[in-house]
Amino acid sequence: MTDLSGWVALAATCIAALLTASNLGARVTGWGFVIFTIGAVAWIVVGAATGQTQLLYSNIFLGVVDVFGIWRWLGRKARISDVTVAEVERSKQDAGEALFSLGRLDGLPVKTPTGETVAYMVDALAACAGGQIDYFIVRTGGVGGVGETLHRLPWNKATIGEGYILTNLSAQDVARLSRAAEV
Repeated sequence: MTDLSGWVALAATCIAALLTASNLGARVTGWGFVIFTIGAVAWIVVGAATGQTQLLYSNIFLGVVDVFGIWRWLGRKARISDVTVAEVERSKQDAGEALFSLGRLDGLPVKTPTGETVAYMVDALAACAGGQIDYFIVRTGGVGGVGETLHRLPWNKATIGEGYILTNLSAQDVARLSRAAEV
């Protein structure tokens, strides 16, 4: 029983860590916490069966944290995400301009009219008083955050499409954009 629990704990902890670290949205992160909870329960079994009190108590605590994560990501964040999606859809039927959730910008490809991906979105900066987006922060190059360059893509050089940002700038033009301030 202890050996099986140990393998379940190991597998659950590894899978949950991948799901939560991937940052693929509220539901994926929430399910990561569900799997973390399964791992914590399995580690509790191992700790209790082998007399490892540190393992037992640390995973009781982590199990409580995991339940909080489930509430936050599958409850609260998922509800907010659902409301945002519904509001975007409603805006398509209402008179006026269709809306886009700025919370969904991170990771969107920046494409040319020919479909070439020239960068990926990171964030948007808006004016405090008026609320209008001034520019986007986009990333080029690198792998997993290492070696990438952050640029300022002006609002007037981009439009928001369904699941991407459209620009008439080439990859070379994007590389020549002002660099974002780096710390």
